[in-house]
Amino acid sequence: MVSISEFTSKLRNRELTAVEAVSVYLTAIEKSSLNTFITPTPLLALAAAKEMDAKLARGESVGALAGVPLAVKDIIVTRGIRSTGASRILDTYVPPYDATVVERLLAEGAIILGKTNCDEFAMGASGENSGYGPTRNPWDVSCVPGGSSSGSAAAVAAGECLVALGTDTGGSVRQPAAFCGVVGLKPTYGRVSRWGLMAMTSSFDQAGPLTRSVEDAARMLKVMAGHDERDSTSSREPVPDYVAELQGEVQGLRLGVPKEFFADGLEPDIRQAVETAITKLKELGVTIVEVSLPSMPYALAAYYVICPAEVSANLARYDGIRFGSRQEATTLYDLYAKTRGALLGAEVRRRIMLGTYVLSSGYYEAYYRKAQQARRAIRQDFARVFEQVDALVAPTTPTAAFALGSKADDPLAMYLADVYTVPVNIAGLPALSVPCGFTKQGLPIGLQLMGPAWSEARLLRIAHHYEQATPWHERLPVRQAGQPGL
Repeated sequence: MVSISEFTSKLRNRELTAVEAVSVYLTAIEKSSLNTFITPTPLLALAAAKEMDAKLARGESVGALAGVPLAVKDIIVTRGIRSTGASRILDTYVPPYDATVVERLLAEGAIILGKTNCDEFAMGASGENSGYGPTRNPWDVSCVPGGSSSGSAAAVAAGECLVALGTDTGGSVRQPAAFCGVVGLKPTYGRVSRWGLMAMTSSFDQAGPLTRSVEDAARMLKVMAGHDERDSTSSREPVPDYVAELQGEVQGLRLGVPKEFFADGLEPDIRQAVETAITKLKELGVTIVEVSLPSMPYALAAYYVICPAEVSANLARYDGIRFGSRQEATTLYDLYAKTRGALLGAEVRRRIMLGTYVLSSGYYEAYYRKAQQARRAIRQDFARVFEQVDALVAPTTPTAAFALGSKADDPLAMYLADVYTVPVNIAGLPALSVPCGFTKQGLPIGLQLMGPAWSEARLLRIAHHYEQATPWHERLPVRQAGQPGL
């Protein structure tokens, strides 16, 4: 699997054409049985590749991501390309504009291969809640790839794109990255513009890259990050050169190991892999310190009060009148009931109802206000810990990828898949997942690094040094029969 730098070098040296490269990935998508894409865009991709080859032939300047084949999560809007949010209510929606993150990647020469499958409106931890069927894990097709950025993670792992865009609200980049054995980065809230993301939980949502290597994640973030006048939550914090920062030293850094991440429920194979990874980090010169986040046990409960509350508000627009498709009805009530009942999935309806309930008169104080108080305590815990250490290291998930359908009828068990990822979303902090081993069954395991606000460069540097000292990123899932690759 080539890196961005290797790919763009081959393209500029004319060792490879953009049309040849895009054709390889489009063939992989066509032959795939993983259901990674909702809307492949072969004609648009080949047209963009021909234009890129023509620019190179004329000696024109091209961007840092020249010709890079990109997959985009269907929750992120793309001009002229159907964007469904994996929901049947938006089955025919074609946006008239690009999300800022897409706009910036295209400006640097990336080529969109299509829109990837995901849990409907990003609500899920398995990739099974899509209106277009579940995505499958390339390491074991009987298992889930994680969610909600299921298609993006699986496509990168399976060699159906070079890099992909996902969104992370409660772990939706990092958790599928761990399940699929790739790198997933969730930036600090406000680091990347949310303009053009279909809003789920507006105070948590962040776009992030899914890649085969830490260096590729750094290259993607360098392009994606920065202030956007169209997004009032976008920060003016200066954007460092994430790629150059990879070569900095890690020796002398202090990494905290939060004991709450090693409690009951952590699978033995994951515990062992993460502990081995921590030993490797010590060999690289970092100091390991045990720390505590006392409010951690409240994080998941707080998340699943705040998240549905914002969902109920953000999804009110999808009613068949203001936005989205509609069902035929004779009364206004029937129009709402039939449209939302038929075209929104079970998990989406569940969160809308939960959110409406916790915001309703008589329950706001008991649930929503308490959850916001827990959110404040979680932020304070992280702030206190980061006075002692430079970053935190922990498992990304308590389990490896689980079997398709095994948790479909148990929402609470499904929500527990996010138990180690939601705390940083609540606090608005950056985190990433990097491969750190495999279970006895051959399923990938993710190591999570978390840091204070705006510390993406440090997290990427630590992850890069760890990645280069271990072999896990070099392993690929067995390709499906007849599937080509670069």
